[in-house]
Amino acid sequence: MFHEYKNIVENGDLVVVYSTPETMTTMTVSEGQIFNNRFGSFRHSDMVGLKYGSKIQSHTGRGFVYLLHPTPALWTQVVPHRTQILYLPDISFISLYLNLMPGKIVIESGTGSGSFSHSIARTIAPSGHLYTFEYHELRANAARKEFDEHSLANMVTIEHRDVIANGFGRTNLADAVFLDLPAPWDAVEAAKQALRKDTIGRICCFSPCIEQVQRTTLALNEHGFAEIRMFECLAKDYEFRNAPLPDIDVAISGKKVSFKSVKSDKKRKRDEDAASVDDKDELPTMILTKPVDEVRGHTSYLTFAILAPKEHD
Repeated sequence: MFHEYKNIVENGDLVVVYSTPETMTTMTVSEGQIFNNRFGSFRHSDMVGLKYGSKIQSHTGRGFVYLLHPTPALWTQVVPHRTQILYLPDISFISLYLNLMPGKIVIESGTGSGSFSHSIARTIAPSGHLYTFEYHELRANAARKEFDEHSLANMVTIEHRDVIANGFGRTNLADAVFLDLPAPWDAVEAAKQALRKDTIGRICCFSPCIEQVQRTTLALNEHGFAEIRMFECLAKDYEFRNAPLPDIDVAISGKKVSFKSVKSDKKRKRDEDAASVDDKDELPTMILTKPVDEVRGHTSYLTFAILAPKEHD
């Protein structure tokens, strides 16, 4: 389901219920059941047969929700957090630098909440494969259940395993390795063994602290990796609004231009049509943008390296 798309909601489908950008949840459509939120109740039977993306009204008439097809990007926003997860800026950057594409073989450790696993599976589908490892048994079992429910079991193999102590159990297999571990430097040797030797192998280590980056870099260099680079992704969102564009005549006449802000929610979003002039004359408008007041800060450092193919005599 996550690497394919269909148009119509069917009984048994996993659906992302969108209320606002900050309020999304998932549910499995089951005829006879009712979904409730602050807007009222929504019968599952009313959803069956609708197109994905449809807006459905509550039975109280107080509000509505949208029914969205699940994607890895949406799953990242609604996934149950068993651990800290990767978000889209880091996911897209890592996917680019690891050169992920259909047909690639990828090794991941640890699985965690499975946020990045879903994106990897979608990127390498339909002919690629993801081998993902999680040392915590309960988290591994929860992720395995989700992969089965999301029709990803044929392209994702999950294993409960301590890769630092026992390695990956694979040799000369993977095109890329991703490590999200407390001590990634202890898994570098196992990653080298798992990477293919007939082509360029790529590795990425996801580390919150710069001290982890330093030790990982030393280990990568010691085991023959090259082009070692570290990045930090800091995404910045922008908001926009319409503003009046007074001309010279308006300025000379002394007319005052004001902006009416509308407290539509906790973030006090400005109404797009908030500009007005005291004599009600309409003025040309222009779109203004500015960074949002609150910006997501540091997540982790991304350390990349490549392993050159072996030359054959």
